[in-house]
Amino acid sequence: MYHQVPFIINDRVDIALAMNADGVHVGQDDLSAGVVRGLIGEEKILGVSAATVEEAIRAAEKKDGADYLGVGAVFHTDSKKDASYTSLETLKAIREAVSIPIVAIGGISEKNIEKLYPAKVDGVAVISAILSQKNVQEAAERLLEKTAFFNR
Repeated sequence: MYHQVPFIINDRVDIALAMNADGVHVGQDDLSAGVVRGLIGEEKILGVSAATVEEAIRAAEKKDGADYLGVGAVFHTDSKKDASYTSLETLKAIREAVSIPIVAIGGISEKNIEKLYPAKVDGVAVISAILSQKNVQEAAERLLEKTAFFNR
């Protein structure tokens, strides 16, 4: 961990293991969460993408052992052209179905982040909301301020 921020590798379990990363995040088309958990052990962080309630429940079960879910894309995004979309209603249903943390992803910006409040997500993953802004520090600070309302 650098500055108390875990280093999570996306998709590449081999690289995560070689680098001794804090964890790995896998999608539905990657190695199964259960296999990944067996490879990385219990002490590493395992994130799993989920777009449906069924995928979320399966990832959260003990045998798959996800520590958190990445759910989305919740809004239109230009960052990932082939993103499938998860409605806010499905996001809320996933929240009701699992107890592990949920990170919403996809098209989240300062203008729409408040739409996520009713879903009670635990966090957001953003790219353009920060990196496409003139002042990335100010953009990050404004988003951080708006995330203070999560889980209220």
